[in-house]
Amino acid sequence: MNEILDGVIKALQLIFSGDPKIYGIVSRSIFFSGTAIILAALWGIPIAMLLALKNYPGKTIIKGFFNSLMGIPTVALGLILFLIFSNAGPLGFLRLLYTPAAVILGQAILVTPIVISIATTAIEAVDPEIMSLAKTLGASESQASFAVLKEALGGVMLANTASFNRAIAELGVALLVGGNIAGLTDNLTTSISTYTQRGGSDLALAIALAIILLVIVFGINLILLIIQRLRK
Repeated sequence: MNEILDGVIKALQLIFSGDPKIYGIVSRSIFFSGTAIILAALWGIPIAMLLALKNYPGKTIIKGFFNSLMGIPTVALGLILFLIFSNAGPLGFLRLLYTPAAVILGQAILVTPIVISIATTAIEAVDPEIMSLAKTLGASESQASFAVLKEALGGVMLANTASFNRAIAELGVALLVGGNIAGLTDNLTTSISTYTQRGGSDLALAIALAIILLVIVFGINLILLIIQRLRK
């Protein structure tokens, strides 16, 4: 018990001392996951709008497909991407494996189903009369669609927040395609795993990173809650 308490105290000291090693890992984690969310939103939200606003054969199956992918094990996706990015894989010529780009792309693929599923539900919940009214006032199809998207902004923000939390807290993809290379592809989760396994003095580093990870996740959710309350 004393060892755990000592580890927590040392972890807090590391956090408040501004340890460059810790904040380098934190900054990389935020950059990787933040960039991944931007990519996922760029292609995920247009897909969500198509799923929510258009009717066509197979729509229910496609929605079910994305819903099922929300729970894909990160280690399974990481292995699939490892095989694709490896030298023998179809994208091996791009030399993405064990690079920041591989981690970002992998996390973007991981969270895309979350963006699509939650955003689709949010857009579908918007009163259909809003689109009809926008068209009556002379709006084009795309302008009317953006009017609906604006009404669903709270749900879209929730989709992006949930996606960021999933990305920054995942381990499998970052470890398998990033390799946990110090100063290059190591992030919060891979570093926590590594330092915990080492034990000893490195345990304090693992605890410090875990504390920061929890603060980031809970902090972002709190900010989203405050924004949603202000919009009401």
